[in-house]
Amino acid sequence: MAKVLTVTDQNVALNGVIPFDYVSIPCNNGCVVPVTTGVLSLQGSRSNRFARYDVDLEANVAIPEGGAVTPLALAITLNGIPIPDSVAIVTPAAAEDVWHIHTSTTVTVPSGCCVSISAAYVDATEDDATVTPTPSIFVRRRASLTATRTA
Repeated sequence: MAKVLTVTDQNVALNGVIPFDYVSIPCNNGCVVPVTTGVLSLQGSRSNRFARYDVDLEANVAIPEGGAVTPLALAITLNGIPIPDSVAIVTPAAAEDVWHIHTSTTVTVPSGCCVSISAAYVDATEDDATVTPTPSIFVRRRASLTATRTA
């Protein structure tokens, strides 16, 4: 298992990756490697056909002061592309209202391969063309991304 956190307040732009600044649980067997701030590399198995990981994302999010109230969505991304079943959406009642988001998914990595995962602020308004998404969100003090190898 590996877990990265952000313990400081962060502004994250639309389609931007949440930057993590603290590794709270390092992966001692080399299966999960921090690549850059906010991006983790998951490695496939050397002895099996694949490796499977449960990936969890938690974050406290808000619309910045003065921002328009629109739905906010976070997603776990695989090689930079949001995984559809991991998109979590909330609609705050007002700017600066802090909401807690949690989502999870399972990622399968073929033998000998690597994939990158991250947490990103994605467009939650794509089903309604009349709504323009908030250009940035505020991650309030805590966000975490956890990858646990299960197979």
